[in-house]
Parts: sequence; structure tokens; C-alpha cells
Amino acid sequence: MRLRALLETEALGLRLLGGEEELDRTVRGVMTTDLRDPSRYLTGGELVLTGLAWRRNSADSEPFVRILASAGVAGLAAGEAELGDIPDDLVSACRRNRLPLFAVNEDVAFATITEYVVRQVSGERAGDLAAVVDRHRRLMTSGPAGGGPDVVLDLLTTDLDLRAWVLSPTGRQIAGAGEPLAPGVCAALAGEHLAAVRTGRRGPHRISIQGITYSLFPIRAAGRGPGAPGTRDVRESVLSDWLLAVEADAGDWPAERLDLLQGVTQLIAVERDRRDAARTVRRRLAQEVLELVQTGAAPAEIAARLRVAAPVLVPGLGTAPHWQVVVARVDWEGGDIPGGPVAQSLLEEILVDPSVSGPEPSDRIAVAHAGDEAIALVPLPVAPSDAGDEKGPESALHADELLTSVRDPLQAGLDGDGRLTLGVSAAVHSAEGLRGALEEARHARRVAAARPGRVCAAGHHELASHVLLLPFVPDDVRRAFTARLLDPLRDYDRRHRAELIPTLEAFLDCDGSWTRCATRLHLHVNTLRYRVGRIEQLTGRDLSRLEDKLDFFLALRMS
Repeated sequence: MRLRALLETEALGLRLLGGEEELDRTVRGVMTTDLRDPSRYLTGGELVLTGLAWRRNSADSEPFVRILASAGVAGLAAGEAELGDIPDDLVSACRRNRLPLFAVNEDVAFATITEYVVRQVSGERAGDLAAVVDRHRRLMTSGPAGGGPDVVLDLLTTDLDLRAWVLSPTGRQIAGAGEPLAPGVCAALAGEHLAAVRTGRRGPHRISIQGITYSLFPIRAAGRGPGAPGTRDVRESVLSDWLLAVEADAGDWPAERLDLLQGVTQLIAVERDRRDAARTVRRRLAQEVLELVQTGAAPAEIAARLRVAAPVLVPGLGTAPHWQVVVARVDWEGGDIPGGPVAQSLLEEILVDPSVSGPEPSDRIAVAHAGDEAIALVPLPVAPSDAGDEKGPESALHADELLTSVRDPLQAGLDGDGRLTLGVSAAVHSAEGLRGALEEARHARRVAAARPGRVCAAGHHELASHVLLLPFVPDDVRRAFTARLLDPLRDYDRRHRAELIPTLEAFLDCDGSWTRCATRLHLHVNTLRYRVGRIEQLTGRDLSRLEDKLDFFLALRMS
């Protein structure tokens, strides 16, 4: 039953004091307590009844409510018989912890509410209990060890006529029953899930896309769920947990079906943990190689370690691969959340081709982390056509393409207080080049970090350009420099529609060629000369001088 049903029953004498947006929570039981810490008796989903005997002063409300919220109770009902009106400090604590709060009229006995809830919940469970137990048994015996997440999802389709997919936090499809989801739909589902988790909304989260409603369930690996040891903040796991997307509206599901879906997510989480454990070897290989690179080990020693890594990362490859280094960093405001493990898990996901389904492609990527930084060692198979190509293999990674399909979901997960920055090195063909590649990727990441936006990347090619310098110019210097050169032209354009700024951009882009610039702008050369003269008059600069051309060029780039 839903909390909303309690308010609709006048005989219960309940009055809502807060939590209107949470009234669709499912009530799975009822408990009466006046213990200061009743957590050992809570399993989640209960309506907790209390006479407030545990409250000695206003400071007691916050700890009590926080315990209930952490245990996942559905709501709190406080009796008015002891203190009269419900204390404001309790109302405020429930509001802060998103826990629905009801006042129980002093004329209504807790036994009346308990009897009603037990009768309703028991009646809902009785009709389908045998089928639920049978489905659980079949799921456990046919679970991940017998074929991975796809087997579990197939059972959902055959038993409950539910289509479901397992998605990564970036929206890549890990497994699915039936036709694959369109990439845009996957990205939207992942973004909605991450946004809901970051804002503390209780699952399952529901979203409609193109007229179809999906319900989203988190898949939390062992030890990473709420309240698990070592998990202090949702930001430590939100960008690494998978999710289960079901093509259905779970808003009116009975508790038994929700329990079944929670069991499905637990089975898939076991598979996730198993595959994470298998990735340990590749992570260790990456860590060993990178430690050698960073400590200045001899190239021969690094090459020997690479020969060990190559068959694991690129099995069956007959020739030595080229290598690329990718560096990523996740930073949260306040700096109290460790970013290294999150960046490692995220980088392993980002480096997988988004068009490839399933988790196996990530088995060829080795990512280590040190502090808040994650470092990927990416092997690049060398085709015959790549021989002698100074630009590197055709399979080389490009910074501007890596984040294209994952930018929107990740921005939802970073939710205004986090940043992901990423740098990509050039491809190197031997151990001698790895140290330079690592430094190159780190410098590129710093360039990305100097840019605005929550998700930014930069590549090695940007390190040989003025682009490397511009991001590090202080904002006040940028504004003063561009205003001095460009504001007179912008003001003139606003008053006269003279298009001096577009003319200046085209003139510089044509290397000062009057003929080419006039042709591009569809102007007579004399008209172009008039406009350039006006630019020089308004700014006091001479566009025949290299120094002034360079100043205008930089001002346009920084504006």
C-alpha cells in the first residue's frame, strides 16, 4: 500500500505535516517505538509510530530522524497525546531528511493504525506470494553464473512480460532483453537516473521518452550501497554504478513486484562485482607500467613489462601495438571526496566504444589511479597502412570525440558541484615514448581544466598552439584586453550595422588578402578597404602590422 492511502482513510486520524512529494512510497509494514535508536528492528518500508517519549529536548530530533531515513522507512507518524502539537524541530528534521511526517490525533490509538496497515499489506501479499517465491527461486538458480545479466532479463520478459536493459552510468547498454535501445534513449535514461540519485529522490525513478514510460532501478555493487561501510557520500559511487531500466511504470506496482526487481538488481550486482574482480589483473599491469614510467626506469625494463601486458590487453596480436595515455580527474567542490577511484571506473567506461554492447570490450583497457588522478594505458593495434604514419594508427583516440556521447549523462551526475577533465596523448610506438606521453596527457588535462564546463577534454595537438596559453590568462586580463580592442567595434556595429567584427574575423582568416577576403564576404574590394580603415580608426591599430594583427587574433579567440 502507499502512504497516500493512509491520508485517505479518515478513521486513522492522520494529518500530514511534511513530505507531500513522497506520498507514493510503499508501506511494507508497521512498527511502534519510543527507542532513541530503533535501527536494529528496522528492515525498510515501515510506517514508524512513536509517542515521542524518546525526545528530551530539541537536539534529539535530528539523530532520531536520520536513523529512520538511513534505514529506509516509508514514513513517521507521531502521536499528539504526549506533547500536544508536534514539535517544530521534529518537523524540520523530517523535512531535511525527506521523511514524510504525520500527526496522529490523540483520540486515535496506535493499535488502530497498526491493525489497518497489517490488514492492507497482508491482503496485497497473499494473492501473489507463491508466484513471487517461485520467481525468486528461478532467478537464483538461473542467475549470472549461468549466463550473465541477459539470462536474468530474459526471465523478466518470459515471467512478467517486462522488457528491461542494464545500462552503464554513461548510457552504454551492458545487457538487454529484446531490441537494443536507441543511443539517445540510453543517454536520456542514464542522465535521469544520475540526476535523481544526486538529488536524493527515492527509486524507482520514472521517466517518459517518446511516449514510453521507463522505471529505473540502481544496481549497487556490494559495499557501495547507502549505509555500506566506507560509503560516506553518494558522489563516491554515483558515476560508477550500473542501472536497470524497465519499460513499465512502477508507480503503482505492489510491494512483491518491487521486491522482485530489487532481487534482480542484486543478482546483476553480483555479476558486476565478478567482472570488476576479473579486471584487477589489467589494473595491476597498468599500475606496474606506470610506476616504472614515473620513477624513470630504463626503457628496456618498461618494454619488458609492456610485453607482458600486450597479450592480456590485445590477445592474438602478432605485432607490438602502439600506445596512448589518457589521464582523467574528477574533482568535487570542497575537495573532501576521493576522486581517483571514481575517475578510474569512469575512464574504463568512457574508453569503450559506445556503439558496442556488453561489458567485454572494456577488458582491453588498463586503468590505474594515483591520488585523484586516473591513468589509462591504451593499446592501439597497428594496421599495415599505419606503417610510417607520423600521425599514428587510425585507431588512435581523439579527445574531442571521446566525450561526445557521454557528456549529457555525466553532466547530470556531476550536478553542479563536480568536474571531469580529461587529457589525451599522442600515440607512441615504444617504451621510450611513454614518459613523454604521460606528461603530454597530463598537460592536456590541465588545458581542459582551464576551460569552462563540467565535462572537458583536450588532446596533444593543442599543446603546440596558442590554445595552450589562452586558458591560463586570468579572467580579468582577458576582459580588459578584449574590451580595449573589440568593444569600440561592437558599439559601432550595434549603432550602424556595419559588420566590422565579422569583417575583421574574415580578414585575419584570409591572412590579410584583400582579394580573397572580399570574395568571401561578397564585397567590392573598395568596400572592404573602407571597413578595414574604419576598424583602424576606431581602435588606433594598423592591420598591416604583424603585432596588431596578432593582438586582434588573440582578442577574438579570447572573447
